[in-house]
Amino acid sequence: MRCCGCGAEFGDEEGPVHKYMLSSPGCWAAYGQVLAREYQDQAYYRLHRLSVDAYAVQHPGVDNAQARNSVGVHLSRLCLLLELGWPMERANAAMVEISAKKRSYPWLTPPKFMGERTVRDVLAAVTPAEHEARVMEWAESVWGAWSGYHATVRGWVEEWRGDKAHPW
Repeated sequence: MRCCGCGAEFGDEEGPVHKYMLSSPGCWAAYGQVLAREYQDQAYYRLHRLSVDAYAVQHPGVDNAQARNSVGVHLSRLCLLLELGWPMERANAAMVEISAKKRSYPWLTPPKFMGERTVRDVLAAVTPAEHEARVMEWAESVWGAWSGYHATVRGWVEEWRGDKAHPW
């Protein structure tokens, strides 16, 4: 079964899916396995936020407030990390404050192609180093897929950075 979000092939299985990050049950299960690996073994955790960001924007769902805000926040952190080179801790601190503002994001029509890498690639990693490399490739692939909106996301980030009340 092809995932309706990322396009990756998974077994034809039944099971739960996220309420607004739309995917196939197999893809959602694979993501759960990646998260379990990252939470259970600190050697896999360092790039956990990139896993979350990549999955969220690769499975944007449909136009509703939760999906719009999820995509907006996660694309913003991808921009901070991948384009601006912020360290993870600094980007996470920024995202806590940005999320607390409860900004209403516009709907960004998802790209037709969501990138060459998916959660399936990350799940296939067998060592922490391979896991990190695949998470980075996945995040970069997904960020690239949304390239038509990079200027929009940069604008959001610049707006936040221009607010001198924030230490980040």
